[in-house]
Amino acid sequence: MNYLYLVVDLASISVPLLASFHPKIGLSKHWDILWPSLLLCAVPFIIWDSFFTRIGVWGFTPKYLTGIYLFHLPIEEILFFICIPYACVFSYYSFKTFHREGFKVPAEGFITLFFISLALISAVIFHERAYTFSTSILLAAFLLYLRFVVKPRWLSMFYYAHMFLIIPFVIVNGILTGTGLDEPIVWYNDAENIGVRFLTIPAEDLFYGLLMLILNVFVFEKLLARKLSATTTKTLARELN
Repeated sequence: MNYLYLVVDLASISVPLLASFHPKIGLSKHWDILWPSLLLCAVPFIIWDSFFTRIGVWGFTPKYLTGIYLFHLPIEEILFFICIPYACVFSYYSFKTFHREGFKVPAEGFITLFFISLALISAVIFHERAYTFSTSILLAAFLLYLRFVVKPRWLSMFYYAHMFLIIPFVIVNGILTGTGLDEPIVWYNDAENIGVRFLTIPAEDLFYGLLMLILNVFVFEKLLARKLSATTTKTLARELN
């Protein structure tokens, strides 16, 4: 039982990790940028997570843990910020590989503005609740940055892939928050959230997960673009010489 959280982490990454070597997907060829991007994105979430754990916004049930801690967090929680984003980026990259270049969701702009509006309204109404406010305001700020500054071409593909990730999201988060268990692996202080849950999953987890995953794809795409640009430059240089 005290390995359950670790099992959830490893189960989440196992299939995507192995499938990364599939010749039609080939994500393993980009591990040189994927692993650094995952680690980079994990840092702010680990800091955030550690702080909220110390002030009692959420916490962990020891009987589901190995007992190894790092930065005041269970090692399983640290691994969560690697395993889950890896699975997400793998799914996103796979959809991107098998769809045409320039794939576009017609409602992309509406989806972005909907989430921005919902997050801002949530931040204003529940500004005194730490989990609700922080998750809402950070998601709104990042989506505003993407929508009006970065204007990424990959956003439609992310929304499309994310639609299929909802089912594994419910399964993983359901287990972590106590669905089918005597106690939750991760417990939440309901004084710091709105108290609305789907099964055992706090509503704020939707924003939290969206922010975490879209940040990982953003950094991965940034590094991938630089890598491909550098490769193209080297190829042209060789041809000219």
